[in-house]
Amino acid sequence: MKPERGPLRVALLGCGTVGSEVVRLLNEQADDLAARVGTPLELAGVAVRRPERVRAGVDPELVTTDAQALVTRDDVDIVVEVIGGIEPARTLILEAMKTGKSVVTANKALLAEDGATLFAAAREYGADLYYEASVAGAIPLLRPLRESLVGDHVHRVLGIVNGTTNYILDQMDSAGAGFNEALEEAQSLGYAEADPTADVEGFDAAAKAAILAQLAFHTPVTAADVHREGITEVSAADVAGAKGMDCVVKLLAICERVPSEDGRNGRGVSVRVYPAMIPRTHPLASVREAYNAVFVEAESAGSLMFYGAGAGGAPTASAVLGDLVAVARNVVGGTPGPVEVTYAKLPVLPMGETVTRYYIHLDVTDEAGVLATVAEEFARHEVSIQAVRQVGLGEEAQLVVVTHRAPDAALSAVVRGLRGLDSVREVASVMRVEGEE
Repeated sequence: MKPERGPLRVALLGCGTVGSEVVRLLNEQADDLAARVGTPLELAGVAVRRPERVRAGVDPELVTTDAQALVTRDDVDIVVEVIGGIEPARTLILEAMKTGKSVVTANKALLAEDGATLFAAAREYGADLYYEASVAGAIPLLRPLRESLVGDHVHRVLGIVNGTTNYILDQMDSAGAGFNEALEEAQSLGYAEADPTADVEGFDAAAKAAILAQLAFHTPVTAADVHREGITEVSAADVAGAKGMDCVVKLLAICERVPSEDGRNGRGVSVRVYPAMIPRTHPLASVREAYNAVFVEAESAGSLMFYGAGAGGAPTASAVLGDLVAVARNVVGGTPGPVEVTYAKLPVLPMGETVTRYYIHLDVTDEAGVLATVAEEFARHEVSIQAVRQVGLGEEAQLVVVTHRAPDAALSAVVRGLRGLDSVREVASVMRVEGEE
């Protein structure tokens, strides 16, 4: 019979919105967590930069500004990192693993930039590295990719992974708000930061897409590999154009395995983030406000959808606690968790090779032969037109064109060519279209 072990001691790095919720849950659910793990979880220390800002509910005697000393203490078993950013988080995580401690992190930026270094250290030192909270908050998404679907062949991951941009676009669609008005409302509700650049320019979603692609396709992907476009250029006219097609605009993260000509293994992976029109009949079109939703398409499992709160202190802390329990169970049982493998090493394909569709809105001269001239430009680049519609007459003459699927490089060449035509006064709007043709 195994001797009963003492409590597992947890070091917490960071005590802001998420960290303070982690402390609350550890305290409030102490008995339940102990029953689930098999031994109590005890907070050993909380490292912060500004002790005076630590919220109520945290024992002041546990607070320290020396994070390095905390993560290397002999009486610490598990480290939870919710600082964010690259440094000092990377150094602290590596130091923790070097001293045999497993790590739970919510740090999407670090995982997307240098996950390979962290995974290598976890393998070298026999430590667990869990990071469910780094993507989509409380939604259990990474563990299914990492464990439940590990015996399957994932083809595609498609979803809304940033609540701030989804709220803004939802307000533009449902309430007729302009971009700036919707952003200000998101900030007043706490959905957007004072500096919203990471969200509205797509950096946050790109980091999450890199993590999802790496897990889904077992291949190294960093944030720098992700084609990224934000939503700052999405206009009321774009939203109106989508409505005219019975579509809605969403910022999508799309990760695809691109098949080779023989259909085996894959020629590479495509990973991109951009605003796109999707049909209102698509399940993602009904994802409202600041919620997230992700589709996973696998060979045997088929289509799976994960939906829920994608951010916020309590939802993210829930994901952190789930990882903490899993890691603690591994420590108690003496068995390590799954190790990331990137055996596939598929290349990340350039955006120009991605096959997609375009919606193009043109202001044109109202004269004979304009449509033929425009169609000739599409044909020159071997892009097939799915639908074309004329709106208005005279000075108000406009053409709306929706293409069939084609390489993005060819579609971009069409747009450049259209801008050079005498009969085209302005290319008023260009947006990609996702979903079934």
